[in-house]
Amino acid sequence: MGKIQEFEITFDKNKVVYSPGDSISGTVKIKLGQSLQCKALKVNCNGFCGITSKVNDTSWTLEEQYFNSTLSVADKGTLKQGEHTFPFKFLIPATAPTSFEGSYGKIIYRLRAFIDTPRFSKDYNIEKAFYLLRLLNLNELPDIWGKCSSEVTQQFTYMLVKTGTVVLKAQLDMRGYTPGQIIQVMANFHNQSGKTTGNMVASLMQRVIYETKKPTHDVRPIAVVEGGVVKAGKEVEWKEQIIVPPLPQSSLTGCDLIRIEYYVKVSLKSPDVQLMLPIHIGNVSLDKKFKPSKKTTPPFLAKTEDTSTPDTSTLDTSTPDGTPNLSYPAPRPAPRSRMSSHSAPSAPPTEYPQGAEGGTPLNDGFPNKRQSQLVSPNAFSYAPGLFFAKNQQHNGPNTTISDQALRGSIEATRPYPNGGAGPLPEPHALPPQYDSSTYPQEAPPSYDESFNI
Repeated sequence: MGKIQEFEITFDKNKVVYSPGDSISGTVKIKLGQSLQCKALKVNCNGFCGITSKVNDTSWTLEEQYFNSTLSVADKGTLKQGEHTFPFKFLIPATAPTSFEGSYGKIIYRLRAFIDTPRFSKDYNIEKAFYLLRLLNLNELPDIWGKCSSEVTQQFTYMLVKTGTVVLKAQLDMRGYTPGQIIQVMANFHNQSGKTTGNMVASLMQRVIYETKKPTHDVRPIAVVEGGVVKAGKEVEWKEQIIVPPLPQSSLTGCDLIRIEYYVKVSLKSPDVQLMLPIHIGNVSLDKKFKPSKKTTPPFLAKTEDTSTPDTSTLDTSTPDGTPNLSYPAPRPAPRSRMSSHSAPSAPPTEYPQGAEGGTPLNDGFPNKRQSQLVSPNAFSYAPGLFFAKNQQHNGPNTTISDQALRGSIEATRPYPNGGAGPLPEPHALPPQYDSSTYPQEAPPSYDESFNI
């Protein structure tokens, strides 16, 4: 067996999983069959990340070092025959990321022991890996509360000449999960074509991005569930569950070379219709007691509540020719009862009907329909009591608005077709009746005749 019969590293309490900021301690045990001369006995503890562009390649293209500490536990001398034990202890930095092993990169933590021998003698070394777990508390992530939903409309062609449309809406019960929890998937498929679709599919997907010169994306399905088909012209509600298996957490805080993302993909096997619902995988599950109790504001009202209305009492609200200036800041909304029948209509009521979530459009019978919370706040261009200049049509440099243009603008922004302001009155100013005029019937004198009088 040679001089060294046993050479191993042992962690205290056989612990192999640590957290950032912990200390790692143990012993190096050496059993010699005969004495051994050595220059030094050293123990090294290090952690790093390495990535490559080839699968399962350890010739790293890029590396990132987190810590590298070396401790000398024995000086130059002779190790006698028998067993020797050398203790060690290291402190793990609080900024170190979680351990990870992927196809194109790894985050590795290891402890190595070296026996340096004199020249021409064989050196001895051994290493042992340990793992780091940095807990991800889902309650601390921004925008983690609420349901995750999306929708997509896809047109496709079948039988070469026919065109069909499929509308897909999907929603998850939460935005963050931990291993062992169940993802509740709720989907709505509306097949507006004359062709039966393929099977419905819901997949938990993992995407790992390795930040090489040309980033490498490793996308793979983690769990897949499958449902039935959607017949031609039918609408189907589909509910399914996905159990989250043991997975690396979403965020590798402290690592700049590897990113991990998770999402649920809801799709049809045919035609190619799919949508993605991003989620987070963590270690500490969501707790309702940490959920903010503050009432949320509808997105199109939040834009106006945060902006204070300037005082318009000292502003000149007219142009040089006396016509109204429509570019000055709008006044505060007046009560509805004080508005005349000729004022601009207000926005639709701010109260949401029940069941407005999930991307379902509301008020389908109206030309100016309001949609669910998924619509961007920029989609709402007005608020109650405000009159915007972009709804006006200018006839010329004097910015005079005709009755016809004003009537068309009101019709375009009216929230309800049959409600609100009535038609504008027709103008009553008529041209004068020259046949009954008191002016003299004879023509006035010419310019030359005026000087000859």
